[in-house]
Amino acid sequence: MSIHPNPTINRLNVLGQPLASCCFSPITGYFRNGFCHTSPTDLGQHTMCALMTSEFLNFSQQTGNDLITPIPEVDFPGLQPGDFWCICVTRWVDAYKVGKAPQIKLEACHQAVLSYVPLDVLMEYAV
Repeated sequence: MSIHPNPTINRLNVLGQPLASCCFSPITGYFRNGFCHTSPTDLGQHTMCALMTSEFLNFSQQTGNDLITPIPEVDFPGLQPGDFWCICVTRWVDAYKVGKAPQIKLEACHQAVLSYVPLDVLMEYAV
């Protein structure tokens, strides 16, 4: 029997505070609970709460992750500029490396992000 930890308990953001919500409309997060929680089953590490821009959405689509096109069968509405969304931290890092990283909501970025990106870099992209 496998026991999954409750993703909403004892989760901190990159600032060491309780994790804030990222977005409820559209509802985001690996667990579709509005938060960028993670677990061992979240292989993509959907821990970065990012403000979608046309530039980032197009970059993501061109590099194999289409966040624009709706997929009704999995209740994915498709994203538009101005939406917040829990994205894979490695996708954000890829975008950062080519100058296309979107701004982020620090309070809603899971502390696991700090394993990939230093806090001072995150602060530069804070909304």
